[in-house]
Amino acid sequence: MTVALRAFRLADFLPLLAGSAVLFIPTYISLFNGLWQADEQAHGPIVLAMSIWLLWSRRETLLALEARPASLAAWSMLVLGCLCYVLGRSQDIVILELGAQIPIITALLLFHWGWRAVKICLFPLLFLIFMLPLPGAFVDAATATLKLHVSTIAETLLYGLGYPVARNGVMLNIGQYQLLVADACSGLHSMFSLTAMGLLYLYLMGYRSVLRNLTLAMLILPIAFLANVIRVIALVLITFYQGNEAAQGFIHGFAGIFLFIVALLGLLSIDSLIGLVGNKPKSGVSK
Repeated sequence: MTVALRAFRLADFLPLLAGSAVLFIPTYISLFNGLWQADEQAHGPIVLAMSIWLLWSRRETLLALEARPASLAAWSMLVLGCLCYVLGRSQDIVILELGAQIPIITALLLFHWGWRAVKICLFPLLFLIFMLPLPGAFVDAATATLKLHVSTIAETLLYGLGYPVARNGVMLNIGQYQLLVADACSGLHSMFSLTAMGLLYLYLMGYRSVLRNLTLAMLILPIAFLANVIRVIALVLITFYQGNEAAQGFIHGFAGIFLFIVALLGLLSIDSLIGLVGNKPKSGVSK
């Protein structure tokens, strides 16, 4: 491909890219100044950066494609994306406003290269879903259930280890202290962000084994949930031995990082174990 032809294709893209920038730059400014400052949505910028990097890494493959526009599908996606954006922006529905970028980016690919380009960029496009805030009704329902399970498991394990712990709903009593398993301790948002990172890990590893990919994908949520249980137990023990101030200060904030590290190490450990088992030679066959 000549430099002139490549420049022509990039120039052909500029009006659409400029239009998209006009739409979404105000959205991202609002997110950086608002929603993304909350701990539960802190993974948003990471997902955005990784999606941009993944799309950019495919530029040479896209530029090598012949132009085969799928105009009807492209216009359909563009109209869908614009409708979602207008509705989301006017009614302050972030999930629609931010989600509109997926059909709009898809439309940009379809306008020039067709469905082949969408297939090449499918994972980065779908990965953008993890930037979207979870619906409030789902968060409320899932959080209540998760808090109850987390507090129950924490109580059972600590009581089994001989600690003076009792539970009343999502309230844990240990010694002279009383701890409420709050919404943030349900682990819902952590599970969502860890799912994103786990799927990204699997994609980057590029395993050909369907069984290995499915096994690890199905284990991401249980690992994230278990890591959150460990986090709550750690905070309860810190409170028991060091008092409320220690548990609610720096250590409480660090617990979120601790959760992520535990979950990531758990996933890597299981992946390594699967690799060892998968590479184990059959009986009678030398290495």
